Amino acid sequence: MSNTEQVQGQAQYYFQYHIRRDRPGLLGDIASLLGMLGFNILQLAGVSEHSRGFLIQTDRPDSLNVLQTMLSSMDDIEVTALRQPSLRDRLAIRHGRYIERSDAQTRTYRFVRDELGVLVDFLGELLKQPGRQVIGVRGQPRVGKTESIVAASVYANKRWLFVSSTLLRQTIMRELPSNDFLSDRFVYIIDGAVSALRGDEEHLQCVEEILRMPAPIVIEHPDIFVSRSRFRWDLFDLIIELRRETHEDIRYDVFEQEASAWSNE
Repeated sequence: MSNTEQVQGQAQYYFQYHIRRDRPGLLGDIASLLGMLGFNILQLAGVSEHSRGFLIQTDRPDSLNVLQTMLSSMDDIEVTALRQPSLRDRLAIRHGRYIERSDAQTRTYRFVRDELGVLVDFLGELLKQPGRQVIGVRGQPRVGKTESIVAASVYANKRWLFVSSTLLRQTIMRELPSNDFLSDRFVYIIDGAVSALRGDEEHLQCVEEILRMPAPIVIEHPDIFVSRSRFRWDLFDLIIELRRETHEDIRYDVFEQEASAWSNE
């Protein structure tokens, strides 16, 4: 078998265990077992105070059943994952913590400001994926939503275009830009509050056309976007929440006040 064929035949798995009894030599015993069965350890990290995660690789996938059997006989650990690695698994290994998912059904993921590096990596990896996806980003004003989206676009090696925004000055796009700005090389950023509360029919038509594009689209303030416009929750593929601290409430009083003021203009 050639080196190329060996590389092509490699299979990767995410292996995670919870430590029941932390004893000297435990990690060495597990590493030795993996090596004996032909698994290479690509990455290793603690993903919580009492859990460790491994990214492992082998060209002998049939060894997986043997590994599961031998691990189940170890009283010091409880295997919590042994599967093909997901994006969350890879980021858990990279950053030493598992991304919190608050609701599997709505695919909502939670971050705090201290985790902006993890958020940028997570969102950046999503933006790399081909095709259309719509991501909502929920959070209080000035918590770092727009900056994180722009940083994630850079991470994904994509340019970005504000369809609506208040970052530098109020932006409300009322017609599609030239073809040079319409491709999957761009990330389209929509401020859902600006679009829903200040956008006229021309702007909303422009938003609809952007939403039909096979490209990544990120919508800030998705709750206001849904409650104050004709768009609905089934538009979104997932939601990201960003808070200053874990238990911060995400409230929309300020936007409701601005909406009332704008309606009187």
